Amino acid sequence: MKIAFIGIGQVGSALASQLLSLDHTVTIAARNSNSDSVKTALAKYPELQVSSPQEAIAQAEVIFLATPFTANQAALAEVGDLSGKILVDCTNPVGVNLTHGLKSEQSGSELVQSFVPHAKVVKAFTIYGFENFEHNTYPGYGNLKPAMLIAGNDVPAKQVVSTLCQQLGWEAVDVGNLSMSLHLEHMTLLWIKMARVQGRGANFVWAMLQR
Repeated sequence: MKIAFIGIGQVGSALASQLLSLDHTVTIAARNSNSDSVKTALAKYPELQVSSPQEAIAQAEVIFLATPFTANQAALAEVGDLSGKILVDCTNPVGVNLTHGLKSEQSGSELVQSFVPHAKVVKAFTIYGFENFEHNTYPGYGNLKPAMLIAGNDVPAKQVVSTLCQQLGWEAVDVGNLSMSLHLEHMTLLWIKMARVQGRGANFVWAMLQR
């Protein structure tokens, strides 16, 4: 599958490297191919390709948005037409003192959807820090896999993202339409507070048990 990344920081690099290992074609949509983040990613993962935003997006089947949340609108404005494209929103609106950056009045993913109304936005690859996107294996639990909760309004798009989740070793859990992203963003804040503030560390994930 041809996949493009808008944003290639810690989250983007972690996901891109794992997708590369599965033989997907991964391209960085880069306005500046000499930026520090692009050079860092290429130094670590030389198999990554780099193209202009418009070219990378035009060729991609799935696009990952992994920029800082405040950069989303400007970044999406640069990439051209996203009509019909699957856009995986990996961003979170984190506010002052680890509060919800949109005051819980709207999910960040719904705001992203308003920027690209004709794209198929799916919230995924949030709720954890980048460390678990680099390495999500937790031995000792039998066949139980860590859960990746996703949300979106387009069912076929969610099926594509679910397949990517499964390939990457996650159990994809569809929590509903895009408005449910608000709850996933609060799960991210909970994870950050537990991992970073309370000092629990990054090596924990959520799982889903069913009778």
